[in-house]
Amino acid sequence: MSEQFSAEISSRICKHMNEDHSDAIVLYAQVFGKITQTTSAQMLSIDAQGMDLTAKVDGETIPVRIQFDHVLADAEDAHQTLIAMVKQARVNGQ
Repeated sequence: MSEQFSAEISSRICKHMNEDHSDAIVLYAQVFGKITQTTSAQMLSIDAQGMDLTAKVDGETIPVRIQFDHVLADAEDAHQTLIAMVKQARVNGQ
């Protein structure tokens, strides 16, 4: 894990996303993870290259790794990238 993405930063981002943006995580799994039947999802970790999620499909938990389209520079880049991805997912997922 890069210096910019310490366990503390990953944990903070994941906690925020899981508590406040669970709908966005489902979209990430459905659109970018290509697991279209996802009914719920959790973000487990995030690093400069991507994020690790779990997706629930028919009561089964499936691990999902989503690579970013660029290497993230820092937590602010992660924030902006996650926002851009959810906007893209909403367009592509409809």
